[in-house]
Amino acid sequence: MINISETANEKIKEMLSSEETPNLFLRIGVKEGGCSGFSYSMGFDDEQNDQDKVIEYSGLKVVVDNDSLQYLNGLEIDFKESAMGGGFTINNPNASATCGCGSSFRTAVAAGKPGDC
Repeated sequence: MINISETANEKIKEMLSSEETPNLFLRIGVKEGGCSGFSYSMGFDDEQNDQDKVIEYSGLKVVVDNDSLQYLNGLEIDFKESAMGGGFTINNPNASATCGCGSSFRTAVAAGKPGDC
């Protein structure tokens, strides 16, 4: 299960509403690479396949590919405002190590394939 805060949900819906492509949804995933072994991917998409897991959060459609699910169980996504702007934050209880950039991680059972941040 992935948890998206109300603040992040509203920010994502706001961003989706400014897009011109109909039927967009949020796609969250994991790919090999990044300085700790895996990197998060989060973006808008309009194509899904039969192996995707679809989750609905207060009117927000979120899609996760089947291979990424094992690394994202319990993931928390929030949006924080700061004096320098705002941004999404990710807290992954599966990560045993993370990188200073905040977008790369590894787990206790999978190291991924380290690369550039």
